[in-house]
Amino acid sequence: MGELISVNLAVPRPNPAKADVGTTGIDKRPTTEAVHVRAPGPRRTGLGSGLLGDQIFDTTSHGGDDQAVYAYAREDLDHWEGELGRSLTGGMFGENITTRGLDVNGALIGERWRIGDHLLLEVSAPRIPCDTFAQWIEEPGWIKRFVVAARPGAYLRVIEPGEMRAGDPVVVEYRPGHEVTVAVTFRATTLEPDLLPLLPPVEALPRSVRERAARRTGTTI
Repeated sequence: MGELISVNLAVPRPNPAKADVGTTGIDKRPTTEAVHVRAPGPRRTGLGSGLLGDQIFDTTSHGGDDQAVYAYAREDLDHWEGELGRSLTGGMFGENITTRGLDVNGALIGERWRIGDHLLLEVSAPRIPCDTFAQWIEEPGWIKRFVVAARPGAYLRVIEPGEMRAGDPVVVEYRPGHEVTVAVTFRATTLEPDLLPLLPPVEALPRSVRERAARRTGTTI
């Protein structure tokens, strides 16, 4: 069983990496309050984030039902603290939930997490780093370093809405029968295209990811 170390909400700030958008919500800060989580609706036309009180400004590239919640493990932040020689607080990677005791990158696509009494989330895909993330972290060659490390964290969709707050337990209620993890999906779509044939059959992946993998491998979904 894992635990939520923090639940993190956006503090809007200027976004020099996306002049057409102008603002970013990547700066997320822990809150002590309970936060309601619900499916935000489709990307571009929905609410963006699944967390009430959070904000996503670049709704063309981020948010929507398949990216309703972003999770990153405290254990992976600790790894990066050692690599970067600096302190990283919960939310520093733009994650909505910072966990402890869960292998977030080893989670299976389609795995379901019960948080608290009511909220049920489903692992949908890895995070792919973008220019906004690189500018926010301010480390040389950050995107390449992040990709090579293959510690992307996981996006989740909302299956059953509910509230969550720091300290809530996280219980893995369901694990599907395949072996495609968040890390495997990330590696397949970045530096290890030989893994791409594994992706099209995984129905819990976003359809866009499955279609891209199918095109590149000449297969169907």
